[in-house]
Amino acid sequence: MVTYAYTIAGSEATGGAGFQVDLKTFHELGTYGLGTLSCIVTFDPKDNWNHRFTPIPPHVIEQQMEAAMGHADLDTVKLGMLGTPETIDVVAKGLKKQAWKNIVLDPVLICKGQEPGQALDTDNALREKIFPLATVATPNYFEAVTLSGMDTLETLEDLAEAAQRISELGPKYVVVKGGMDFPGDDAVDVLWDGEQATAFTVPKIGTTRVSGAGCTLAAAIAAELAKGSGIHKAVRIAKDLVTQGIDAQVKANTPFNTVWQGAFEPMEDYTFPAEVDYSDAEPEDGECGGPGEGGCGPDGCNCGKQ
Repeated sequence: MVTYAYTIAGSEATGGAGFQVDLKTFHELGTYGLGTLSCIVTFDPKDNWNHRFTPIPPHVIEQQMEAAMGHADLDTVKLGMLGTPETIDVVAKGLKKQAWKNIVLDPVLICKGQEPGQALDTDNALREKIFPLATVATPNYFEAVTLSGMDTLETLEDLAEAAQRISELGPKYVVVKGGMDFPGDDAVDVLWDGEQATAFTVPKIGTTRVSGAGCTLAAAIAAELAKGSGIHKAVRIAKDLVTQGIDAQVKANTPFNTVWQGAFEPMEDYTFPAEVDYSDAEPEDGECGGPGEGGCGPDGCNCGKQ
Protein backbone atom coordinates (compact mmCIF):
# COMPACT_ATOMS: atom_id res chain seq x y z
CA MET A 1 0.00 0.00 0.00
CA VAL A 2 1.36 3.41 -0.98
CA THR A 3 1.55 6.16 1.64
CA TYR A 4 1.23 9.64 0.19
CA ALA A 5 2.92 12.82 1.41
CA TYR A 6 1.99 16.12 -0.23
CA THR A 7 4.01 19.34 -0.28
CA ILE A 8 3.09 22.90 -1.13
CA ALA A 9 6.37 24.79 -1.36
CA GLY A 10 8.70 26.88 -3.46
CA SER A 11 11.16 25.57 -6.03
CA GLU A 12 14.90 26.01 -5.49
CA ALA A 13 16.76 24.92 -8.60
CA THR A 14 20.01 23.79 -6.93
CA GLY A 15 18.07 21.07 -5.11
CA GLY A 16 19.19 22.33 -1.72
CA ALA A 17 15.90 23.58 -0.31
CA GLY A 18 12.17 23.79 -0.81
CA PHE A 19 10.07 21.58 -3.08
CA GLN A 20 13.03 19.52 -4.28
CA VAL A 21 14.15 18.73 -0.72
CA ASP A 22 10.62 17.78 0.31
CA LEU A 23 10.26 15.22 -2.46
CA LYS A 24 13.71 13.74 -1.79
CA THR A 25 12.92 13.44 1.92
CA PHE A 26 9.52 11.88 1.27
CA HIS A 27 11.15 9.31 -1.00
CA GLU A 28 13.92 8.56 1.49
CA LEU A 29 11.30 7.73 4.13
CA GLY A 30 9.28 5.48 1.86
CA THR A 31 6.40 7.77 0.99
CA TYR A 32 5.06 8.77 -2.42
CA GLY A 33 5.62 12.49 -2.80
CA LEU A 34 3.48 14.84 -4.84
CA GLY A 35 3.24 18.57 -4.71
CA THR A 36 2.22 22.07 -5.66
CA LEU A 37 4.69 24.83 -6.50
CA SER A 38 3.95 28.09 -4.69
CA CYS A 39 6.84 30.18 -6.00
CA ILE A 40 10.25 29.94 -7.66
CA VAL A 41 13.37 31.14 -5.88
CA THR A 42 16.60 31.17 -7.88
CA PHE A 43 20.12 32.07 -6.84
CA ASP A 44 21.99 34.42 -9.16
CA PRO A 45 25.61 33.27 -9.53
CA LYS A 46 26.39 36.56 -11.34
CA ASP A 47 25.18 38.60 -8.33
CA ASN A 48 26.90 36.99 -5.34
CA TRP A 49 24.27 34.22 -5.27
CA ASN A 50 21.52 36.60 -4.20
CA HIS A 51 17.90 35.46 -4.52
CA ARG A 52 15.36 36.15 -7.22
CA PHE A 53 11.77 35.54 -6.16
CA THR A 54 8.92 34.78 -8.56
CA PRO A 55 5.44 33.90 -7.22
CA ILE A 56 3.27 31.38 -9.05
CA PRO A 57 -0.06 32.95 -10.10
CA PRO A 58 -2.84 32.05 -7.64
CA HIS A 59 -5.02 30.41 -10.27
CA VAL A 60 -2.14 28.09 -11.22
CA ILE A 61 -1.67 27.16 -7.55
CA GLU A 62 -5.38 26.43 -7.34
CA GLN A 63 -5.18 24.19 -10.42
CA GLN A 64 -2.18 22.30 -9.02
CA MET A 65 -3.94 21.70 -5.71
CA GLU A 66 -7.04 20.51 -7.51
CA ALA A 67 -5.00 18.01 -9.52
CA ALA A 68 -2.97 16.71 -6.56
CA MET A 69 -5.95 16.38 -4.23
CA GLY A 70 -7.96 14.70 -6.97
CA HIS A 71 -5.18 12.23 -7.73
CA ALA A 72 -5.23 10.45 -4.37
CA ASP A 73 -6.86 10.45 -0.95
CA LEU A 74 -4.40 12.72 0.82
CA ASP A 75 -4.38 13.27 4.58
CA THR A 76 -0.90 14.78 5.18
CA VAL A 77 0.54 17.97 3.71
CA LYS A 78 3.73 19.90 4.40
CA LEU A 79 3.64 23.65 3.77
CA GLY A 80 6.89 25.45 2.97
CA MET A 81 7.51 28.86 1.45
CA LEU A 82 4.24 30.42 0.35
CA GLY A 83 5.61 33.88 -0.20
CA THR A 84 2.72 36.30 -0.69
CA PRO A 85 -0.63 37.04 0.95
CA GLU A 86 -2.33 36.10 -2.33
CA THR A 87 -0.66 32.70 -2.31
CA ILE A 88 -1.52 32.16 1.34
CA ASP A 89 -5.14 33.00 0.62
CA VAL A 90 -5.51 30.51 -2.25
CA VAL A 91 -3.66 27.77 -0.32
CA ALA A 92 -5.84 28.26 2.76
CA LYS A 93 -9.00 28.07 0.66
CA GLY A 94 -7.75 24.93 -1.07
CA LEU A 95 -6.86 23.18 2.17
CA LYS A 96 -10.30 23.87 3.59
CA LYS A 97 -11.93 21.85 0.82
CA GLN A 98 -11.20 18.61 2.67
CA ALA A 99 -10.26 17.27 6.09
CA TRP A 100 -6.58 16.73 6.92
CA LYS A 101 -5.03 14.49 9.54
CA ASN A 102 -1.69 16.31 9.44
CA ILE A 103 -0.79 19.80 8.23
CA VAL A 104 2.90 20.44 8.87
CA LEU A 105 3.78 24.12 8.55
CA ASP A 106 7.36 25.29 8.08
CA PRO A 107 6.53 28.98 8.56
CA VAL A 108 8.83 30.88 6.21
CA LEU A 109 8.33 34.51 7.25
CA ILE A 110 10.93 36.06 4.97
CA CYS A 111 11.19 35.08 1.33
CA LYS A 112 14.67 36.17 0.33
CA GLY A 113 14.42 38.65 -2.49
CA GLN A 114 11.31 40.35 -1.08
CA GLU A 115 10.96 43.82 0.39
CA PRO A 116 10.51 44.09 4.21
CA GLY A 117 6.93 45.30 3.83
CA GLN A 118 6.03 42.26 1.77
CA ALA A 119 7.57 40.02 4.43
CA LEU A 120 5.41 41.65 7.12
CA ASP A 121 2.28 41.16 5.04
CA THR A 122 3.22 37.49 4.59
CA ASP A 123 3.81 37.12 8.34
CA ASN A 124 0.38 38.55 9.15
CA ALA A 125 -1.38 36.44 6.54
CA LEU A 126 0.30 33.25 7.83
CA ARG A 127 -0.83 34.01 11.38
CA GLU A 128 -4.39 34.72 10.31
CA LYS A 129 -5.06 32.05 7.68
CA ILE A 130 -2.54 29.20 7.93
CA PHE A 131 -1.55 28.78 11.57
CA PRO A 132 -5.13 28.02 12.68
CA LEU A 133 -5.18 25.12 10.18
CA ALA A 134 -1.81 23.65 11.13
CA THR A 135 -1.28 20.49 13.17
CA VAL A 136 2.48 20.99 13.50
CA ALA A 137 4.63 24.10 13.13
CA THR A 138 8.43 23.99 12.81
CA PRO A 139 9.80 27.55 13.16
CA ASN A 140 13.53 28.22 13.14
CA TYR A 141 15.20 30.52 15.67
CA PHE A 142 14.33 33.77 13.88
CA GLU A 143 10.77 32.68 13.14
CA ALA A 144 10.25 31.49 16.72
CA VAL A 145 11.46 34.83 18.12
CA THR A 146 9.18 36.73 15.76
CA LEU A 147 6.10 34.56 16.27
CA SER A 148 6.46 34.29 20.06
CA GLY A 149 7.25 37.96 20.65
CA MET A 150 10.33 37.04 22.66
CA ASP A 151 13.61 38.95 22.36
CA THR A 152 16.05 36.03 22.44
CA LEU A 153 16.10 32.28 22.96
CA GLU A 154 19.10 31.43 25.12
CA THR A 155 17.99 28.47 27.24
CA LEU A 156 15.92 25.31 26.90
CA GLU A 157 13.22 27.06 28.90
CA ASP A 158 13.20 29.89 26.35
CA LEU A 159 12.76 27.45 23.48
CA ALA A 160 9.96 25.71 25.36
CA GLU A 161 8.21 28.98 26.17
CA ALA A 162 8.44 30.11 22.55
CA ALA A 163 6.98 26.79 21.37
CA GLN A 164 4.12 27.03 23.85
CA ARG A 165 3.33 30.62 22.83
CA ILE A 166 3.36 29.71 19.14
CA SER A 167 0.96 26.82 19.80
CA GLU A 168 -1.59 29.44 20.87
CA LEU A 169 -1.74 30.50 17.20
CA GLY A 170 -3.33 27.14 16.38
CA PRO A 171 -0.91 24.22 15.95
CA LYS A 172 -1.30 21.28 18.33
CA TYR A 173 2.44 20.62 18.16
CA VAL A 174 5.33 23.06 17.76
CA VAL A 175 8.97 22.20 17.11
CA VAL A 176 11.31 25.16 17.68
CA LYS A 177 14.63 24.66 15.90
CA GLY A 178 17.50 26.23 17.81
CA GLY A 179 19.98 25.79 14.98
CA MET A 180 23.27 27.66 14.84
CA ASP A 181 21.78 30.71 16.57
CA PHE A 182 21.12 28.83 19.81
CA PRO A 183 24.09 29.21 22.20
CA GLY A 184 26.32 26.27 23.01
CA ASP A 185 27.81 23.24 21.34
CA ASP A 186 24.53 21.36 20.83
CA ALA A 187 21.95 21.54 18.05
CA VAL A 188 18.71 21.63 20.03
CA ASP A 189 15.12 21.30 18.83
CA VAL A 190 12.29 21.53 21.35
CA LEU A 191 8.89 19.93 20.81
CA TRP A 192 5.84 21.25 22.62
CA ASP A 193 3.15 18.55 22.50
CA GLY A 194 0.41 20.49 24.25
CA GLU A 195 1.39 19.27 27.71
CA GLN A 196 5.15 18.97 27.87
CA ALA A 197 8.29 20.23 26.20
CA THR A 198 10.85 17.70 25.02
CA ALA A 199 14.32 18.67 23.82
CA PHE A 200 16.10 16.70 21.09
CA THR A 201 19.82 17.34 21.36
CA VAL A 202 22.86 16.36 19.29
CA PRO A 203 26.29 18.00 18.99
CA LYS A 204 26.51 20.70 16.34
CA ILE A 205 28.29 19.73 13.14
CA GLY A 206 30.60 22.52 12.03
CA THR A 207 30.04 26.21 12.62
CA THR A 208 28.12 27.30 9.51
CA ARG A 209 24.56 26.80 8.37
CA VAL A 210 23.76 24.08 5.88
CA SER A 211 20.99 24.79 3.36
CA GLY A 212 17.88 22.63 3.48
CA ALA A 213 18.04 21.49 7.11
CA GLY A 214 14.75 23.10 8.09
CA CYS A 215 12.93 21.92 4.98
CA THR A 216 14.22 18.40 5.52
CA LEU A 217 13.14 18.30 9.16
CA ALA A 218 9.59 19.43 8.42
CA ALA A 219 9.27 17.12 5.41
CA ALA A 220 10.54 14.16 7.44
CA ILE A 221 8.05 14.88 10.21
CA ALA A 222 5.27 15.00 7.60
CA ALA A 223 6.37 11.73 6.01
CA GLU A 224 6.50 9.93 9.35
CA LEU A 225 3.12 11.26 10.44
CA ALA A 226 1.68 10.12 7.10
CA LYS A 227 3.00 6.63 7.86
CA GLY A 228 1.28 6.64 11.24
CA SER A 229 4.14 7.53 13.60
CA GLY A 230 3.34 9.55 16.71
CA ILE A 231 4.73 13.07 16.95
CA HIS A 232 7.62 12.15 19.26
CA LYS A 233 8.82 9.32 17.04
CA ALA A 234 8.37 11.49 13.95
CA VAL A 235 10.58 14.22 15.41
CA ARG A 236 13.21 11.71 16.55
CA ILE A 237 13.47 10.21 13.06
CA ALA A 238 13.47 13.65 11.42
CA LYS A 239 16.23 14.86 13.74
CA ASP A 240 18.30 11.76 12.96
CA LEU A 241 17.81 12.13 9.21
CA VAL A 242 18.80 15.81 9.28
CA THR A 243 21.86 15.13 11.46
CA GLN A 244 23.10 12.42 9.14
CA GLY A 245 22.35 14.61 6.13
CA ILE A 246 24.34 17.53 7.56
CA ASP A 247 27.21 15.22 8.39
CA ALA A 248 27.26 14.08 4.74
CA GLN A 249 26.58 17.58 3.37
CA VAL A 250 27.02 18.21 -0.35
CA LYS A 251 29.60 20.75 -1.53
CA ALA A 252 29.27 22.50 -4.88
CA ASN A 253 30.03 25.84 -6.52
CA THR A 254 27.60 27.68 -4.26
CA PRO A 255 28.95 29.52 -1.19
CA PHE A 256 26.97 27.15 1.03
CA ASN A 257 26.64 23.40 1.42
CA THR A 258 23.39 21.43 1.36
CA VAL A 259 21.89 18.54 3.32
CA TRP A 260 22.21 15.11 1.68
CA GLN A 261 19.02 13.18 2.42
CA GLY A 262 20.40 10.07 0.71
CA ALA A 263 22.91 9.52 3.52
CA PHE A 264 20.18 8.44 5.94
CA GLU A 265 20.58 5.04 7.57
CA PRO A 266 17.74 4.53 10.05
CA MET A 267 18.21 3.03 13.48
CA GLU A 268 16.42 -0.19 14.30
CA ASP A 269 14.54 1.41 17.17
CA TYR A 270 13.30 4.96 17.65
CA THR A 271 11.45 4.38 20.91
CA PHE A 272 14.35 5.57 23.08
CA PRO A 273 13.70 8.52 25.40
CA ALA A 274 14.62 11.98 24.20
CA GLU A 275 17.80 13.56 25.53
CA VAL A 276 15.93 15.87 27.90
CA ASP A 277 12.35 15.86 29.14
CA TYR A 278 10.96 18.68 31.21
CA SER A 279 7.65 20.44 31.78
CA ASP A 280 6.46 23.74 33.16
CA ALA A 281 4.65 22.05 36.05
CA GLU A 282 5.77 22.74 39.60
CA PRO A 283 7.68 19.74 41.02
CA GLU A 284 6.21 17.86 43.95
CA ASP A 285 8.17 16.72 46.98
CA GLY A 286 10.80 14.20 46.01
CA GLU A 287 10.68 15.12 42.32
CA CYS A 288 13.27 16.91 40.25
CA GLY A 289 14.04 20.54 40.83
CA GLY A 290 11.78 21.97 38.13
CA PRO A 291 12.01 22.90 34.48
CA GLY A 292 15.64 23.98 34.62
CA GLU A 293 16.76 20.61 35.95
CA GLY A 294 14.71 18.20 33.94
CA GLY A 295 11.23 17.86 35.40
CA CYS A 296 9.00 14.84 35.03
CA GLY A 297 7.46 13.58 31.82
CA PRO A 298 5.47 10.59 30.61
CA ASP A 299 8.58 8.40 30.73
CA GLY A 300 9.23 9.21 34.38
CA CYS A 301 11.40 11.72 36.13
CA ASN A 302 14.33 12.72 33.95
CA CYS A 303 16.64 15.34 35.39
CA GLY A 304 19.16 16.58 32.88
CA LYS A 305 20.53 14.62 29.97
CA GLN A 306 20.15 10.87 29.76
